[in-house]
Amino acid sequence: MNAQEATNNSWSAVDTEKNDFGPTVEAENQDINPHPLASSIPAPGIHLMDKDFQVTSQILNSFAVSIFVLGFALGPLILAPLSEAYGRQIVLNGANFFHAVWQLGAALSPNLASLIVFRFLGGVGGSACLTIGGGIIADLFPLAQRGKANAMFTVGPLLGPVVGPVIGGFIAQRAGWRWVYWVLLIATGTLAIVNLVLGQETNHAVMLRWHRKPLQKRGSANAVYDSEESQAPNATAGLLLGITRPMKMVLGSPILFFLTLYMSFVFGLLYLLFTTITTLFTTQYDWPVELAGLAYLGLGIGFIIGITVVAKTSDDTVTRLTKENNNVYKPEMRLASCLIAAPFIPISFFWYGWTADKHIHWILPIIGLVPFGFGMIGIFASIQTYFIDVSGPFAASSIAGLIAVRCLFGAFLPLAGPSMYKVLGMGWGNSLLGFLALGMTPVPALIYRYGGTLREKYPIAVL
Repeated sequence: MNAQEATNNSWSAVDTEKNDFGPTVEAENQDINPHPLASSIPAPGIHLMDKDFQVTSQILNSFAVSIFVLGFALGPLILAPLSEAYGRQIVLNGANFFHAVWQLGAALSPNLASLIVFRFLGGVGGSACLTIGGGIIADLFPLAQRGKANAMFTVGPLLGPVVGPVIGGFIAQRAGWRWVYWVLLIATGTLAIVNLVLGQETNHAVMLRWHRKPLQKRGSANAVYDSEESQAPNATAGLLLGITRPMKMVLGSPILFFLTLYMSFVFGLLYLLFTTITTLFTTQYDWPVELAGLAYLGLGIGFIIGITVVAKTSDDTVTRLTKENNNVYKPEMRLASCLIAAPFIPISFFWYGWTADKHIHWILPIIGLVPFGFGMIGIFASIQTYFIDVSGPFAASSIAGLIAVRCLFGAFLPLAGPSMYKVLGMGWGNSLLGFLALGMTPVPALIYRYGGTLREKYPIAVL
């Protein structure tokens, strides 16, 4: 069985006002969470932590921030298949509380090693909102509305890490770095309770099983509930299959593999910026810690511009391309936004790197980050929606594979930042990254052109 057989990709058959299960439902509380914010909020206060723990290694203090993203890489491989087998809400609620508990551990950490462990475990729990969110979008929204829905969903995972350092800088400077984690505990615990009370199940197969059980007891189970899809999974076999499915889908398809590689590289660049921007502005521009977080606003402005443009144009562009293609929809049409967004990544690194290297006024490096934020939204929203469209009911698994790989880049690429900048400087160091990004810009263009042929030759396997 492959993903193309598991989903109906007929664009013209989609009712744009409602999905097959009735009016489009808002994904209550699924996008409102502090977990992505938790990944970067400690960044401005990391030097205050260094003093308490007597840490002198820049690699270690960068790792204390990026280790959270490594937890994001592991969690989806387990949580996504569980959500497909047993329901979105039970997995999401359990992971939310698991995430909140480890903020307490981080706040009370006696040394750097324990802080790193607690940050990692918190990342595992926090990953649920990212991976299950893609599955919820597939559950709730028809093809004609997924572009806008996914663009709005992308706000949290990308804008959260930008807002985090702004908040974290003021908290760390005024109350101490440990209070960053106390604030996270309060925020994550509160929202975990809210989601527990208000969240609703969206997994169609799970809901069918729920309706099937009382009918069986009354001896009136309808044939529709006896379908293979609605049968309860074999616990062991289902879990083993589910755990291997995300990486099988990503690594077994050339299209998904190269898009994952490209998106992961860009994501790694984002976290490299998160771990180095504070150092740049506190050392080179002599900003206090509480103000250094404001330097991330360049990224945030770019994200806001990007999300506005993508939300307004994504679905309309796909609709227009579908009509031009004799009303035949192809998932590759989702990548049209990516083609426009990709060049902004290298532009941003050349601009940001050389203005910082030459000690030009601080506003210019910040403005130089705006194109990166804009380009990243276009890349993330279009590629993630593409994954959802081609994966059908297994969207959570394909998104899990995508998140796992990109978070590995997010965890380890920043570790190269201090050494690279020390050897090459801000100018040539960022130019090197810009040239690498420039070299990868043809990836979405080639898949946009030849993706349909490759999907037919290499179907996306889900079993």
